[in-house]
Amino acid sequence: MSIKELIETLHPLERKVLPILKEDMELKKIIEKTKLKDVEAMRALQWLQNKDVLKIKQDLKEVISLDKNGEEYIKTGLPETKFLKSLTKELNFNEIKEKANLTDEEFNISLGLLKREDLIQIKNNKIKITEKGKSLKESKEEFLRKLPLETKDLGNKLIKEKIPDNFIDTLTTNILKTNSWKGKKFRRYDIKINVPKIYPAKRHFVNQSIEYAKRIWLDLGFKEMQGSKVQIGFWNFDALFTAQDHPVRDIQDTYYIKNFNGKLPSKDIVERIKKTHENGWTTGSKGWQYSWDEKEAKKNVLRTHTTCLSAETLSKLKESDIPAKFFSVGKNFRNETMDFSHGFELNQSEGIVIDKNANFKHLLGYLRAFANKMGYGRVRFRPAYFPYTEPSVEGDVYDSIRKKWIEVIAAGIFRPEVVKPLLGKDIPVLAWGNGLDRMAMGMHGIKDIRDLYKNDLKQMKNMKLWLK
Repeated sequence: MSIKELIETLHPLERKVLPILKEDMELKKIIEKTKLKDVEAMRALQWLQNKDVLKIKQDLKEVISLDKNGEEYIKTGLPETKFLKSLTKELNFNEIKEKANLTDEEFNISLGLLKREDLIQIKNNKIKITEKGKSLKESKEEFLRKLPLETKDLGNKLIKEKIPDNFIDTLTTNILKTNSWKGKKFRRYDIKINVPKIYPAKRHFVNQSIEYAKRIWLDLGFKEMQGSKVQIGFWNFDALFTAQDHPVRDIQDTYYIKNFNGKLPSKDIVERIKKTHENGWTTGSKGWQYSWDEKEAKKNVLRTHTTCLSAETLSKLKESDIPAKFFSVGKNFRNETMDFSHGFELNQSEGIVIDKNANFKHLLGYLRAFANKMGYGRVRFRPAYFPYTEPSVEGDVYDSIRKKWIEVIAAGIFRPEVVKPLLGKDIPVLAWGNGLDRMAMGMHGIKDIRDLYKNDLKQMKNMKLWLK
């Protein structure tokens, strides 16, 4: 940027400060000469420093003089310095306090600082100085006195220039009405200058991901399914052709609601599900070949997947409703051991497409489109097994943060044993459940799924708004 262009960027506060900067000058003197407030003068100097016009050097002795403890420590030495100097031999805690004349608070703070910097070692309640501590020559008190003010060459050039004061800083309606802008210049704005960070109010980044996922499905013409997080085993398992002795229904995998059972749906649906489990009913299957227990189906659980909503939605559809597409995004609960990619709570993106013309290629197309819109360009699929779909597929996306493939997709075409008892006839129903939390990790540059919910205020402030 040329000198002329630089002059055009100067703020009125900068133009007041520049003419008096002929030599090194303290902040108090600048305030006195310019008649600016403390904050105005400091702001002007910071802006000029950002433009490489000058360099601010802070004399920390002045800052310390404003504090009673700081003033005392400059005279007597910082507590950690006195602590270190007292260690001419191994001493216990009380001996150091007495020799260095430290209060309990000063001792505890110094102990932590010196241990962290590996300047002392603690063994059997005795403290000795390390080799690193012995070689420490420069104290922090000396460092505090080394900061004079300097001026760069660019600053010397700039203060020699004539700084005009007829720039327009803010355009107002009055300026436009009176044409007073004519013959004047608008101040040039420096878009590269450092500015204070602003943390606007925003939704939690996980909620942003959820809303974005919903938007994807709505834009693809899907309708949203909603339902309770507490479901009876009938919808969570039985309606999905999951046998009552399947391991997933054990308490080791599922959270049950104690001493509280739910209500089953209509007798017709219950009877069809019962027969399907026992002998296959009219689905062409042999079923699971056991006696289905109504009591087991009434047990309330925290839903393990949102697929229970798909089952309930199918049971309510009429012939005139088909073809149809539904989705849900919601929280589920599983008795999992927590690690970087597993939690006992998880958000899932669920979907079903009911259409006599739907096929497996359509299923993969929906899954790939969703993953791409969530920011994952690389998707791969492989054969899988689930009790309620055939064929079944699992899908991975490539996580560029961890440089590895992450499993996020479970999908397939619902088996006749699921569709016919609920819908009344067997037609293709594409179904899937995507791990939204795992996808959100890549969206937000997070390596550990536990960091999604740690509610760290600094993390939430610095997290960028999700825009795609």
